[in-house]
Amino acid sequence: MSGLRERKKRRTREQIIESAFALFRERGFQGTTIADIAEAAEISPRTFFSYFPSKEAVVFYNFDGILESFQASIAARPAGQSAIDTLRGWAGVELSPNQRIRDEEALRKHMCREDPGLSAFQQHQQAKFEDVLREGVARDLGEPPDGLRPKLVAAAIMAALVAIGDEDPSRDRALDMIDEAVVFLRGGVAALSAR
Repeated sequence: MSGLRERKKRRTREQIIESAFALFRERGFQGTTIADIAEAAEISPRTFFSYFPSKEAVVFYNFDGILESFQASIAARPAGQSAIDTLRGWAGVELSPNQRIRDEEALRKHMCREDPGLSAFQQHQQAKFEDVLREGVARDLGEPPDGLRPKLVAAAIMAALVAIGDEDPSRDRALDMIDEAVVFLRGGVAALSAR
């Protein structure tokens, strides 16, 4: 019975996401209300809040899974593998060739450019990712996570990822650009480590 209940919950969540993105495409982020999403998904607004705390959270519906996946990769990396190299390996697996996901990502970027509140929400999410990077880099450098050097390296990595994302490259091109950034970042970390 619990398996059926879980499948139903997954289906409802997927319905909310699909309905929301269809409305976002048609009406934009500000032009879409939670009531609109609930109606399109054939649920009540109360049910919506059982799945998502806000409209912004629907836009970034996959962020928690991505963050957990990256945290797990950083935590499980073998001795001697840097956070930067772990990031590159993780990105090779995590960057999806799925067209639907790429279309959603393009719409998400557009909405963030158009809506300052949504852009601020995105920056808050990116800060969580940067925190994981900072902790990984701190371990590489043998320094506390709140040290200046881990903060600088994590900020540089995050800036590189955001810049690559802003280019809206294909998956293969994105990986090539990440490879270029990794070479640059490795050099910076090596210089810091040598001090």
